[in-house]
Amino acid sequence: MHKIGVVGDKDSILSFKALGIDVYPVITKEEARSTIDEMASNNYGIIFVTEQVAAMVESTVERYNREVLPAVILIPNNQGSLGIGLKKIDEYVEKAIGSNIF
Repeated sequence: MHKIGVVGDKDSILSFKALGIDVYPVITKEEARSTIDEMASNNYGIIFVTEQVAAMVESTVERYNREVLPAVILIPNNQGSLGIGLKKIDEYVEKAIGSNIF
């Protein structure tokens, strides 16, 4: 069975703990990269990453997007969305069906 976790700034991800999701607060690029890599090697099937953290470690997120597992899903932080997650969804839909339906 795969686990679910979330990576981001403490204020944005702490509420996920109430849902039983493992939370990993990070501050630096190095912390974010090593945390995501460790989660991927420790049976996490879904890793939610705040858009702000994903922007810091773009190459790491892209590397896992080429893999089946873990699924790295971008979410807005408590300050709002940067639009990165929605842009990625648009790209995936366009790739899957050949045109952008949004």
